[in-house]
Amino acid sequence: LDRSNQNIGAIFEDGNAVELSFGYAMPNITGADLPAFGGAAYDGVAEAFSQLGASLKFQLTPEVSAAVIFDQPFGVDVLYPGDPAATMLGGTEARLSSYAITAVGRYEFNQNFSVHAGVRGEVLQGDITLSGLAYGGLSGYNVELESSEGFGYLVGAAYERPEIALRLAVTYHSAITHEFNSIESVNGAIVNPGSTTTVDTPDAINIDFQTGIAPDTLLFGQIRHARYSDTIVSPDFFAANTGGGSLTDIDDGTAFSLGVGRRFTDAFSASFSIGYEAPGDPLVSPLSPTNGNVSVGIGAEYQITDALSIGGGARYTVFGNAQPETSGAARADFTDNDAIALGVRVGYSF
Repeated sequence: LDRSNQNIGAIFEDGNAVELSFGYAMPNITGADLPAFGGAAYDGVAEAFSQLGASLKFQLTPEVSAAVIFDQPFGVDVLYPGDPAATMLGGTEARLSSYAITAVGRYEFNQNFSVHAGVRGEVLQGDITLSGLAYGGLSGYNVELESSEGFGYLVGAAYERPEIALRLAVTYHSAITHEFNSIESVNGAIVNPGSTTTVDTPDAINIDFQTGIAPDTLLFGQIRHARYSDTIVSPDFFAANTGGGSLTDIDDGTAFSLGVGRRFTDAFSASFSIGYEAPGDPLVSPLSPTNGNVSVGIGAEYQITDALSIGGGARYTVFGNAQPETSGAARADFTDNDAIALGVRVGYSF
């Protein structure tokens, strides 16, 4: 669900700067119905997706800076292959797309302390289909969540010591409420031609830090805690037939990352990082069939001119084992899953 980490690092760039980034992720998510239900296999459940990002930052005065940031914060691309009449989850599908624009300002009291705050506009659109024997009479249920915009805020503070490249920044991102016009159907027959489904995207706290540990060597990392459990999707017809149930069931998550960057020449630098998100309850929503993860990443950057730089990287992620469930009972096993992600970034200072 969480794809961009709501990064606002652009506000800490020196001077005026513009940045564009593109990423492509290739997950390998496979599983099978439990043997008691026939053991049918599911291959390629999560589909590949791309990720765009951009930022523009201005240093307005020595104390005041501002940035506009574009990202795609949330997304889902899940499809279970198989015959709904012969498998537990065959035909289950979820699509969620999003984009957000954040305007953030920063005020530096001195070279050590600063505060930042901003507003965030977010657009989401989704489509969910429940299918397979695990859903009983609701197999074939679909809800279209038409495009919805919502607004929230962020606020934070930072402590820095430029002489050792130290920065500790804490940022709170508010939840954002969306009101989706929702059309519900079962096996193509409309059962609710239109109602409003209210959904909150999760609020989150990001803690970003970096510090020099040797000449031309930087230690960096992030801790991000997001309250996914507050993201409840309960359209009217679905709620009426499930006692107020939610299409989503995602635990709160805390993700950690830690890395080391090294400048080898005035023009070339590289980095290595690791990431970790602890597994939770192995019983998970079929719309999110993983449980925690461990990742390793490498990156490099080349300073083409004093103003222009290009960077790229790759990350390999191993996902924790999970058991998609309905009505509190495990229906399938998902094990030994992973993903590869590639990215490129171009930056220009002026």
